[in-house]
Amino acid sequence: MSTNETVPPVDWLTPDEDRTWRAYLRMVTAVQVGVAQDLAALGLSEPDYEVLSTLSEREDGTSTLHEQAAKMGWSRSRLSRHASRMEARELIRRAPDPTDGRGCLLVLTSAGWDVLRDAAPSHVTSVRRHFVDRLTPEELAALGRIAGKLSTDR
Repeated sequence: MSTNETVPPVDWLTPDEDRTWRAYLRMVTAVQVGVAQDLAALGLSEPDYEVLSTLSEREDGTSTLHEQAAKMGWSRSRLSRHASRMEARELIRRAPDPTDGRGCLLVLTSAGWDVLRDAAPSHVTSVRRHFVDRLTPEELAALGRIAGKLSTDR
């Protein structure tokens, strides 16, 4: 900014807003770390599980790289690099996208289905331990409403 431009005033957080913001960040970190550690014990990362589980939501276990990246909030190049690592472990495979000559499909392999089926019960147990069971039904409902409000585009 040049010295001639005025800096817009900052609407600083109040002490209560700052405490809430920091508590939110600590909460997200604590839940993610706990679940990630439990997944790591199964030989999976959080992104591995996200790719496997979101592909499994499709009847044929297939998604375009573009759709999958959008669903995960990742760039296509980041997902492509991660998919290469998962492909080397034979959890997914790539196939040409018949509707886009430059794109590819990510396909859940039978080994990927098996890994997901084996990991899912432990993952749900982990989510319950680190998140669901620590809240009352009312708190879960409120958090769901808040998450929905914050997740939507403006």
